[in-house]
Amino acid sequence: MQLGDLGWDESWREALLVAAGRASAGEPSAHEPGRVIRTDRGACTVATARGPVRATVGGDVLEAAAGNPTLLPCTGDWCLVRHWADGPVTVEAVAERRTTVVRASARKSSHGQVLATNADLVGLVVALHPEPNMIRLERLLAVAWQSGATPVVLLTKADLVSDGDQVADDVRDVAPGVEVRCVSASTLLGIGEIRALLAPGRTIALIGASGHGKSTLTNAVVGADVLTTRPIRDDGRGRHTSVRRELLLVPSGGAIVDTPGLRGVGLQYDDGALGVAFPEIDALTVHCRFRDCRHLDEPGCAVVDAVASGALAVRRWESWQTLRRETARAQRRLDARQRVEQTKKWRQRAQQRAYRRDGPR
Repeated sequence: MQLGDLGWDESWREALLVAAGRASAGEPSAHEPGRVIRTDRGACTVATARGPVRATVGGDVLEAAAGNPTLLPCTGDWCLVRHWADGPVTVEAVAERRTTVVRASARKSSHGQVLATNADLVGLVVALHPEPNMIRLERLLAVAWQSGATPVVLLTKADLVSDGDQVADDVRDVAPGVEVRCVSASTLLGIGEIRALLAPGRTIALIGASGHGKSTLTNAVVGADVLTTRPIRDDGRGRHTSVRRELLLVPSGGAIVDTPGLRGVGLQYDDGALGVAFPEIDALTVHCRFRDCRHLDEPGCAVVDAVASGALAVRRWESWQTLRRETARAQRRLDARQRVEQTKKWRQRAQQRAYRRDGPR
């Protein structure tokens, strides 16, 4: 395994040097760079120039993640590992991420759940059989745009339907500007096109619901049965199989990340992702009479007028409104946590000043 095949370059070297200095990880030359290819049970497997190593999380990284668990090493991260004389290997620093696929926590926490990092492409895996759920697809698109990577929709199980191309056209209507491809792991339809999207150093992360064929698709792209798969049920639905996030090299170039199935997909925050996922609505909002328009029942609302005239589909408007409410709630939770953390810092500083002024009591 060559680190260059995983995307290693001089910019990542500089990013790790910065991370090592920020974490006080010691002399950078005493550490070895690598990329996290799997995380489970509080440890991770890191690909290094000497081969994969099993590593636990070092103290500096644990301290940084104490207030924000999303900073823990995740599949796709570039990191520095240290080999200790008595045998253990630890992750001492993690480079700043270029892209992060994150969804809102299922526990309604203000911290999201990181699915994969540093991916160039996010493959939204949606089965053609049974019929795709467009509302779920819109959620996946918002999460993908939010990550900073480029989304691509992969419609799997194309061999089980006869109208795959027509469904793909319907998907393009709710995913404007996004590449949509029908694929089949059984017949290898579209597998070569996925490989063509990759190149040495490029990574695609697959996300989607359980049973839609992410692991089977990964095996087809890699060209070997590297992941466990299970047969579909009698009703044609897939089965939940993957339990961890895993990065694998593609022999023709690049890497692919398989992730566990998502039962729920929530947007952690909105930094413009909704505007990209719903461009037709975003274009309408600038024509509303009021700047603080909620686009519900205000007079002069261009969005509501478009719905009433049929120019905008009611389902698209309802889906957009639902995601806006979810991101607003997530933002309120985040703001509340940050206020608590800031108050804690002020109290600690006040105690430190009192100690310096009056000495121990």
